[in-house]
Amino acid sequence: YVGKIKFLGIGYYVYKGEARIKVHKKSIEKMKSKIREITSRRTSISHELRASKLKRYVIGWVNYFKIAYMINLLKTIDSWLRRRLRQIYWKQWKKTKTKFERLTKLGVEKSKAWEYANTRKGYWRISKSPILHRTLKTQTLRNEGYLFFTDYYKSI
Repeated sequence: YVGKIKFLGIGYYVYKGEARIKVHKKSIEKMKSKIREITSRRTSISHELRASKLKRYVIGWVNYFKIAYMINLLKTIDSWLRRRLRQIYWKQWKKTKTKFERLTKLGVEKSKAWEYANTRKGYWRISKSPILHRTLKTQTLRNEGYLFFTDYYKSI
């Protein structure tokens, strides 16, 4: 019975005979929807503005749900969020020449950079490629001003 209760976006579950607090599934879906809105490829906003919007949302969301156990949830959300951000960068670079220049500037050897710059695969598929994982690392995105859920959750 405890697992069916939802109150103010918080759900409950039983672990070793104790009732514990978690973020409810509907709250997670709303959070993902809001992140999709902020990180939409359709909206052309600067990375600084996108990073500040995302930062405000992350801080508010984590502060609201901080009483719940959610570190594993936040790790998966952060992974998904970083992939969305890589996708935005890839789309922003648009032309083959720009992609090639940015990849070589980020340290990819020229032959691999040319190969990836000329790919016809979609943005979402390329965002999970090893090349973008090595070049647009988590630290690189942090340096651009992005704040991730686990970073803030660990700091409070």
